[in-house]
Amino acid sequence: MIYVPDTNNLLRFAIRADTRHTVVLSAIRKIKSDGHKIYILPQTCVEFWNVCTRPVARNGFGLSVRQANHSLGLVERIFPLLPDNENVHREWRKLVLDFGVSGVQVHDARIAAAMLVHQVTHILTFNTADFARYAGLGIAAVDPTTI
Repeated sequence: MIYVPDTNNLLRFAIRADTRHTVVLSAIRKIKSDGHKIYILPQTCVEFWNVCTRPVARNGFGLSVRQANHSLGLVERIFPLLPDNENVHREWRKLVLDFGVSGVQVHDARIAAAMLVHQVTHILTFNTADFARYAGLGIAAVDPTTI
């Protein structure tokens, strides 16, 4: 199986001081020890940067650009990056129309689109409900606390 971690899981993996770091690290180790692969997506890298550099007062991590670069670099060295391409965009357009996606949920639709294009079956996420609509397309949302 192939997994992608969503942005929250990437953040918790990279930021050791986070209270959920151990849970995510444990889940990732288990996935890898079971012989499964983990990739990252350009969309989650963009969201990662956004949250890292956003002020704490606005629900971010308040990191400097230098600190965010270091954290994202760590993630990029550990997990291979699947490419973004026209097919991902076309699939995203299809998903947002087919499922009536609007607002902030368009970002999750972009992740789902990339998963479909790259034949990724599992997403590691604390927000399993955000991806439930895509279950019929073969996307399984897995909470790291269940691994």
